[in-house]
Amino acid sequence: MIGPVVTLAVQEALHAAVRAGATGAECSLDLGLTVVTVVVDATGWSLDGHRYPFVERCKDRTIYVWRADGWQPASHFGGALIKLVPTEWGAPTFEIDGIKMLPTAKVSPYADAQRKVNLIEPRGKVVLDTCGGLGYFAAWCIKGGATRVLSFEKNPDVIWLRSLNPWSPEAGGVLELVQGDITERITGLADASVDAVLHDPPRFGIAGELYSQAFYDQLARVLRRKGRLFHYTGTPNRLTSGRDVPNEVAKRLRLSGFAAELNGDGVLAVRK
Repeated sequence: MIGPVVTLAVQEALHAAVRAGATGAECSLDLGLTVVTVVVDATGWSLDGHRYPFVERCKDRTIYVWRADGWQPASHFGGALIKLVPTEWGAPTFEIDGIKMLPTAKVSPYADAQRKVNLIEPRGKVVLDTCGGLGYFAAWCIKGGATRVLSFEKNPDVIWLRSLNPWSPEAGGVLELVQGDITERITGLADASVDAVLHDPPRFGIAGELYSQAFYDQLARVLRRKGRLFHYTGTPNRLTSGRDVPNEVAKRLRLSGFAAELNGDGVLAVRK
């Protein structure tokens, strides 16, 4: 169970309450999922008998999580800088070396995941979630009545971010979360063993193997006939990237035995 989660916007609202002479203030300590009332004063705030100081040098675009030794940013530097990033929608996105990994410009990344999950109609299905990320696809599959969600995430730092994110679903029950590379692990899945697939890979320039004909052949092998697949591609600018990724993806999927068509910022396909 994680502790309170705050952002600069939350802390500024608490400071404003103090300046106004209030001793209590409403705020969200889980990135907008719920609202609570805290007791506030010039040096910090209290909730349910626990005392919390204000975050020192609280920065914009940073999420802070309460740990045993104080406030810690939800970020980590290993081979790359990875961090949770707040959004106006509540549900955070995340960045790797400054590259935003989920769409947030016009829609909540959580609501965006809902639309895409609805395309594969998860109720009563075993769903393969190839690149789990923060788990928003998995969360909506569970809400949508999937019987099993098999989710793979290659980066252990992303799984660590999930443990800090109130919007990420916990593993267990319907959700089986595996730390591993789907391009390697998929060979161990049985033929026609899943009913639907959600494929949300990093961009082509970072993970070209997840857009390969060989990988799509594997997706076709593990997906039952008439099973649905949604493949996020984004909408890269052909004038700057020099290639039409969505149509390239659709073409390769057709070669692997899918009927495929462009749908929003990705490709919706059905196994023939």
